[in-house]
Amino acid sequence: MRDKYTFPPSNSAKGIDFPELDVDIKVTSVKQPQSSCPFKSGRQKIFGLGYSLLVFEYDKKDESKTRTATLNFLHTIFVEKHRTADYQTTSGIINLLKNNANEDDLLAFMSERMLPVDDIQARQIAKELLKAPPILGYLTISNALQWRLQYGRAIAEAGKIDGVVKVR
Repeated sequence: MRDKYTFPPSNSAKGIDFPELDVDIKVTSVKQPQSSCPFKSGRQKIFGLGYSLLVFEYDKKDESKTRTATLNFLHTIFVEKHRTADYQTTSGIINLLKNNANEDDLLAFMSERMLPVDDIQARQIAKELLKAPPILGYLTISNALQWRLQYGRAIAEAGKIDGVVKVR
């Protein structure tokens, strides 16, 4: 592969797979299309992860007689970093802002969603959102010590919207 492409060495354990490209690779089973992701800030659910994702979804068939397995890659998508926020969080905020939400409304929403931010961060985010709404994200991001990213919506919408590209 190195004879066709030039890329710097990297270590995914230290962060994203291709830091110079701002791209992380995720490989996930069709049975449960999700993976973990390092948690940096509650802001990521609203403003995105800060990098793009290249997601490979596969189906695996085990053959017990031969003790082998077959991987069939069903979908490959590229989610641009501006679409890596949480869908329900961003769509909720967008709808609130369309209905003339104020700072208190946004703070209540973030509290109801259990966004992992303190009161000072929540107020700062609310003020930012009143100036400019977030871009609709297409991931499902579950709260945990690490984010749990789910890709079902992004895979379903790939190729239909700007920023979520169907590669295969």
